[in-house]
Amino acid sequence: MSVGVGDGAETAQAFSTPTAYKFDFGAGPVEPGYIGVGASDLYSPFVGYGFQHPELIANVAASGTGAGSDAVQFLQTGVTSTNTFNVDLQNGLYHVEFTLGDTNRSSVAAEGVYQIMNMTGNGVSDAVLIPVKDGQLNVIVTAGAGGSAYTLSALEITKVSNSHEMPRTIWVGGDSTVANYYPKDSDELVGWGQVLPQFVNLDEFVVRNMATAGQVAQGFLYGGPLDTVLKYIKPGDYFLLEMGINDEKRYSEEQFASYMRDIVKAVKAKGAAVVLVTPQGRAISWTTQGTNVVHYAEEDFYRHATIALAQEQGVHLVDLNVLSSAYFTQIGPEETTLLYKTGDWLHFNRDGAMVLADLVVKDLKRQQLDGFAE
Repeated sequence: MSVGVGDGAETAQAFSTPTAYKFDFGAGPVEPGYIGVGASDLYSPFVGYGFQHPELIANVAASGTGAGSDAVQFLQTGVTSTNTFNVDLQNGLYHVEFTLGDTNRSSVAAEGVYQIMNMTGNGVSDAVLIPVKDGQLNVIVTAGAGGSAYTLSALEITKVSNSHEMPRTIWVGGDSTVANYYPKDSDELVGWGQVLPQFVNLDEFVVRNMATAGQVAQGFLYGGPLDTVLKYIKPGDYFLLEMGINDEKRYSEEQFASYMRDIVKAVKAKGAAVVLVTPQGRAISWTTQGTNVVHYAEEDFYRHATIALAQEQGVHLVDLNVLSSAYFTQIGPEETTLLYKTGDWLHFNRDGAMVLADLVVKDLKRQQLDGFAE
């Protein structure tokens, strides 16, 4: 529901629309303190919430507890689909927490763009800040992975500001070594973008991680994640982009550089600062130099193309490839292996992700980027 400016509608809405909601979806008992919403509940401006197309929503069971014991499933999906759950809200900035039902891998979209990428497992939760500018929040759960059940168990919405401008944000793009994994407190598989908030001043920045497993520069450019970044990014924000691991298997170095260049130019046009990050090497990337055993991966993952593009476009570079190799060389092969997921030579556990995030932020501080200087 769009609200006109200057016609009295915005003022009326400010007095009638709640600034906080807790919704419990599905056909089961409603958790105390929540508003129950079933699949047949059509959006009505009189109640201020409901589904745009109830015929494309189904009540389903879920294996969680409380509000997570049932859910609704979105039967028609897509980031820009109109098959949304709509909530009338005063314009402003909102903290929005999503709890999914039983699903393999689902993403959350709102306001026509992805908000959270690839939530995995049953009953998982995550939250983001979302600006509302037209008096209504429109939400859909979508792919994710094809063939998953795209479900929503609970939704909690709290207004945090009358301004709809996002706080200063570090946006992150990348692949499986950067991505979030769920539940987020698991230690087995963790991307460095997931733990990056632990190394930055959260009074200065929020972090939004748009990285996904299997991602390539072409997919980030055309598949939706960049659309989210461009919708919200602004001067004073940073965009950290690490690609190359999967690109090396998909297309030529020249194509990689072209896709990356288009991403960099689009973000620069928004006035934000771009930081290109080279991927770290595998746990087995060891070689002998003289009498020394060293970790070395400088020829991997189109690293040279990333460095050349940073120079060409005049953007910042964190050579995480070299920084991580120096750290791994210092601690040796046995200790390095302990930073990787068990039996996996590419992906990191929590300890490894923490090392990488720390190296990234330390290098940003070394470069004295605004907001990172010691």
